[in-house]
Amino acid sequence: MQPSSFYKASSRYRSTLLALGVLLPLVVLISAGLGAYYIPPQEIPRILWERSEQAYAVLVSVRFPRVLLALLVGALLALSGAVMQGLFRNPLADPGLIGVSAGAALGAAIFIILVPGAGILEVYALPLAAFVGGLLATLAVWFMASSGGRVQTLTLLLAGIAINALAGALIGLLITRATDEQLRSLTFWTLGGYSGATWGGLAAMAPTALLAFWGLMRLARPLNALVLGESEAFHLGVHLERFKRQAVALAALAVGTAVAAAGGVGFIGLVAPHLFRLMAGPDHRYLLTGSMLLGAGLSVLADLIARTVASPAELPVGVVTSLLGAPFFIWLLLRFKQGAAR
Repeated sequence: MQPSSFYKASSRYRSTLLALGVLLPLVVLISAGLGAYYIPPQEIPRILWERSEQAYAVLVSVRFPRVLLALLVGALLALSGAVMQGLFRNPLADPGLIGVSAGAALGAAIFIILVPGAGILEVYALPLAAFVGGLLATLAVWFMASSGGRVQTLTLLLAGIAINALAGALIGLLITRATDEQLRSLTFWTLGGYSGATWGGLAAMAPTALLAFWGLMRLARPLNALVLGESEAFHLGVHLERFKRQAVALAALAVGTAVAAAGGVGFIGLVAPHLFRLMAGPDHRYLLTGSMLLGAGLSVLADLIARTVASPAELPVGVVTSLLGAPFFIWLLLRFKQGAAR
């Protein structure tokens, strides 16, 4: 690459990250202000400073926990999606491919339908059950894909597909013995949403979320090397098996944390990384950070739409992200097919 081209590309990455970093706080302020109880976004800094209005109680008790949960979940899903796309070397890959989302849904279904008195414990123990289910599913995928201490990426993908199918079948069996109340609870959890956000819930997910952020951000250079191929990455000093273990484990931790906290919020892990590639480029040193910022912003916007478009009713956030993400995914497929045809 010529020096002028290098500096031009570097400048494009930095300007894109700067724009996203400026836009995200604005999106957060707008989302915190709009809703059934309207608070002018430009007045939020003053309200927080004075702490004397009813709006302050609404912001601190309801809006900010919800907006922060949406921000964290979106960032976790987008970052894990960027890492999975780099690991599989496929921009159409999704963090759900390793089975963690389906495993979390199965864990939630087992808890809601089979645990007596789940209605009382649901707020506290349901996220834990979903998190454990997601991690166990990921361990099963890794065990199936391992052979002689090595893991083939294609085998990992096929094992994830198998676990997803098995988890879906088991959820279907559980649904047949669910009561109407249990079925309603499971359905709303599966569709995803941030309405149950609390400061206590945010504090509970913070340790695993921070660990996932820290670990995944350290994978940028190995992911850049892997773009050239596994053999080339090995000769560049990447310990492939250790890298794969770290990537899968940390992505599972990120997605498990997000799904446990918010249920099934789809397509953010697919859309956000690809949008950043279109805006700036594929360098993972910038892509991981850009995906986090984009995923956080998209998640907050999806929650804003869910809260306001059918007010006073509220749409599940997973429905909104699917309605917005599915057309984008179809466009990606068509674009990918046209590129392959050439």
